[in-house]
Formats: sequence, C-alpha cells, structure tokens
Amino acid sequence: MSARFPYVFILAGLSLLNGCGGSATQSVAVQDAPTLVQERVASAASSTPTLVVTPMETSAPSEAQKPSEALNPLTGLPPAAPVLLDRRPIAVKVANYPRYMRPQSGLTLADQVFEYYIESELTRFVAVFYGNDSEWVGPVRSGRYFDEHVQRMYQAYLVFKFADPRELNYFRSSDFARFLVTPTNGLCPPFHFLAERAHTVEQYNNSYFDTTRWKDCAAHNGMDDDHPMLRAEYFSESAPRGDLPGVRVYTYYSVDSYHYWEYAPETHLYYRYQETADSRKGGEIYEALMDRVTGEQVHAANVVVLFANHTFANSYDRDDEVFQIDLNGSGEAYLFRDGEGFLARWQRTDLDQPLLLTTLSNDPIPLRPGITFYEVIGLRSDVDQGDGEWSFHHYWP
Repeated sequence: MSARFPYVFILAGLSLLNGCGGSATQSVAVQDAPTLVQERVASAASSTPTLVVTPMETSAPSEAQKPSEALNPLTGLPPAAPVLLDRRPIAVKVANYPRYMRPQSGLTLADQVFEYYIESELTRFVAVFYGNDSEWVGPVRSGRYFDEHVQRMYQAYLVFKFADPRELNYFRSSDFARFLVTPTNGLCPPFHFLAERAHTVEQYNNSYFDTTRWKDCAAHNGMDDDHPMLRAEYFSESAPRGDLPGVRVYTYYSVDSYHYWEYAPETHLYYRYQETADSRKGGEIYEALMDRVTGEQVHAANVVVLFANHTFANSYDRDDEVFQIDLNGSGEAYLFRDGEGFLARWQRTDLDQPLLLTTLSNDPIPLRPGITFYEVIGLRSDVDQGDGEWSFHHYWP
C-alpha cells in the first residue's frame, strides 16, 4: 500500500512530472483531510452514531434554491418535464450483484448515483431520481447505514427492500422514518416484478420500483412530497484545466467487484465497463454495463471518487461487515470530467444539502451538466495514475 502525503507534495510532484514530459506511472496518495464539518458522536442510549453539525466556511455556492422551470439543480440540465421538480427526490437502492441479474434498470435515467462497498467483496448503488423518471428501477435491494447520508443530503424518499435488523431498526426509529419506502402487499408502494425474469432470477433479485407512479401513491397515503429547498450544484460546460489527464478510471473494490470508466471525447461522457468474473486467478474481464430500460451503456458526465472513513460500531458489526461509512465533514476527492482529472476536496457544509467539490484552496470546481457518479472508497485506499489512466484500490482499516 502506498504512503499518503499532503496535497502540496503531490502537486509539486505532478508539476515536476509534467515539466519533464514524463509518462511513467506516478503513485498519487493524499493525506486524510483534517477538517471536519460534522462529527459523529456515540449516543449514550445506542451505539449508532448521531450527528453534530459544525458550520464551515467555503467559497462554493451555498444558497438553497426553489425548483427552477429551466434547470434541474442536480444535473444542470432541463428536467424531462418541469413538473418533476415539484416533488421530493427519490433515492433507490439498486443491486450490482449477483452478476446474472444484470443489466440493471434505470441507472442512465438517474440524476446522481452513489456506489459503495457493502460486504462480502461486493458493492451496491443508490440512484437519485429528481428531473427524470423510470417505470423500472432496480433490482431493488436492501438498505445500509450509508443510505442515511443520501436520504438527508437530497431530502429524498429512500426506497429499499428491507435491511439487516440493526440497520432497519435504526432507520425506523430515526427522524427520517416517514420517508422510508419498502415493499408491502398491493400496488402502493409501486414495486413490481419483471415477468421475463420470473423463472430465471430469484424473487428477491427481481423487484423493481416505478418512480412514475410514486407521486400519486404518496398523495394517496397523505405523505409529504413537497419539493425540498436544494442548493443547485455548480455546473459549467466549459471545462477548467485539470491537474492531469483522466481518460480511464479504474476502481478496484475487491477481486469480485471492479470496473472502469472510459472517456469518449465525442460525447464528453465516461462509459462504464464492469467485471464479468473475479480476478483471483489473475486477469481481468470486462464488458459494457448496460441499462435495460434505455438500451444505453451506463455513463456519466462526471465521475467523482470520494474517500470516506469506514468503521464498525462494535465487534459484532465487524464480524458481519456492517459498516459505518462517514460522509460528514470534508475529505479527499478526485473529479473526472472532459478527460481531465482534478485533485479535490468534498465538503458537506449542510446536513440536508448535496456535497460540494472544491479545489485544495477552497474554490468550487464546476461539474459538467449531466449525470454524476460517485465512487465511495476507504480512507486508506491507494491511488495510481499514468498516461491519463487512474487506478483506485479500495481499502478500509
């Protein structure tokens, strides 16, 4: 595992490398960010962390905005229909394993997607829908503690298919319990099964959510579906100059879960390629990750790698890999857009607002309008780059 150094040494090293015209692979490692905006403290009544918020100064945009008829605050693009922004966002848990249930549905219609390590060498997605809808999103799978961050940041409904009792009980006793959406008998909430997979995929891997029917369902049940005041993300089609080229981005969560993003200059998008087998015997096999609904390859205008602390509340949680992933405060990040890589910091200045991405000097970095895909990895993860190719290897203490 590579050593981790302050940003200033990396920038100096990168300047030297660029100045000499070198192209050899350069190991990039960054010091854990020392400033915390919100810190977790243990409650006397429970081992589950609670949140304490401490304001933090930033030069990035900070005002929450009402829904605009012109632009979706999460993508910087017009919504599919203006009325869609007059609602609460919907965050849906989407499976990435087992492999045979791919392709997933709806990932190319989401505004923002988070991917993180769950357990047993595997990852899962949380897809946030606001300016777009999909009749099929899924397969929907179980919740994790991390999902609280997404629910709070977007003030969203959290759609999942139950959870470990430790996590489910915590969710149900929380102040966001009224925004939890899980399957029940009947047509509301709008979970449904994919008929073409009825005889080939287990029932628990064949449950999908219909975001187009959720607004009526929420109204029928008297639920709060008022649009939240969300701070608009900082977007610009003009690409700032990055620290280094970033045309291919690998993320190795484990020998079972790994993938890469390939930049296509003709579309200004990164396209996802997913592993099709484990790498225990050496070698890596990939194929394009597709969206069953649109028939498109999963893509993103922005790929953001977030470093976050992974811990356990107790030894029992460690045995079962029930993680607490801390996305409070600020930390190390890497942004990839328009074929460029940026050394960055993520900042969560408000509990109920999306993350901000800034330079090391605290200036906002604009995202390209479109889908943003966040990869969440551990604080001790390795970073290597060379010739526009970046590799992130997930490690947790």
